[in-house]
Amino acid sequence: MKKVNGHEIIALFEKWSPKRFAMDGDPVGLHIGQLNRTVENVLVTLDVNEEVIDEAIRKGANLIIAHHPPIFRPLKSLLTDTPQGSMIEKCIKNDIAVYAAHTNLDIAPGGVNDMLAEKLGLVDTKIVESTHSESLYKLVVFSPATHADDIRQTLEKAGAGAIGDYVGCSFSASGIGRFTPVEGAEPFIGEMGKSEAVEEERIEVVVPGPIRSKVLKAMLEVHPYEEPAYDLVVLDQQSTDYGLGRVGKLLEKTTLGQFAELVKKAFDVPALRFVGDPNKQIRKVAVLGGDGNKYIGAAKRSGADVLVTGDLYYHVAHDAEAMGIAVIDPGHNIEKVMIQGVADYMQAACAQASYNVLFIESEIVTEPFTFI
Repeated sequence: MKKVNGHEIIALFEKWSPKRFAMDGDPVGLHIGQLNRTVENVLVTLDVNEEVIDEAIRKGANLIIAHHPPIFRPLKSLLTDTPQGSMIEKCIKNDIAVYAAHTNLDIAPGGVNDMLAEKLGLVDTKIVESTHSESLYKLVVFSPATHADDIRQTLEKAGAGAIGDYVGCSFSASGIGRFTPVEGAEPFIGEMGKSEAVEEERIEVVVPGPIRSKVLKAMLEVHPYEEPAYDLVVLDQQSTDYGLGRVGKLLEKTTLGQFAELVKKAFDVPALRFVGDPNKQIRKVAVLGGDGNKYIGAAKRSGADVLVTGDLYYHVAHDAEAMGIAVIDPGHNIEKVMIQGVADYMQAACAQASYNVLFIESEIVTEPFTFI
């Protein structure tokens, strides 16, 4: 196991939850401090407050990964006698960096909304509201047969050739490549001015748009030819859609009242609100962490019988009632599922990368409301 710095940890995290997934204007990324330090302990939390920072100090964590950004709006000044300024000062004095993954972690496959859906026991889940799709490319490269395996392995390591639950997918066909080196060339195979015929393989792989530059760079670094021949073609089909919320089915039908009790237990909340007839039959469920007021219509269009979300407004509740979709509001704090989820995912990912780092789940309760 090797020592690791903050940059390496966050690079691994962003393979799972890249910043490009975030909604426009969402301030994700590094908020406080720097990543160019060795990190032994990482604290994972839903929110960042002074209690959480004190916990990080006690537990020797010099990196915090949070879901909710501690600096949501740009600061015009940094006054250390204010609650926010004091919190930032304490982080800086104790060499604690704070990184926020907000809507990018909501949207990421396996992220917050998938964690919530899993807690509710939903199956056959799909996205509630698509936010974007990414172009898919086909890379065709011609290689001497002697180097084809090396090129295929390099492409796979760079992320090419992943289709659904399969990796390392490629197609090859054998043929003859012909070329003539002329003045100025430094050929790997052949002689100046002499036509050559070489046994070659045509290798085809799919490449997600966001990593095409990385894949091309990796391929060119291992390709033996001075001027490799390759094509990069945009495909009509799209790669996986990304978006907010998840909708799926319960294994068995239940009533809204019974399902509300299940939600309360699943998310360990002392109380919740719901809109709708408690005797209504429920089978298809949408869930969206955080404030889901804007997505009542999307949940209805998804065919959901009920939407589980937080921070429900009074007038939006009336709108949902008129639409005929039930809504259960267990609060914003149910996103705390990300604490264990992120810690477990990153611990496993870092172990696979041989990084010597420990991920610690925050024990600070950041629910601001008291229920009576």
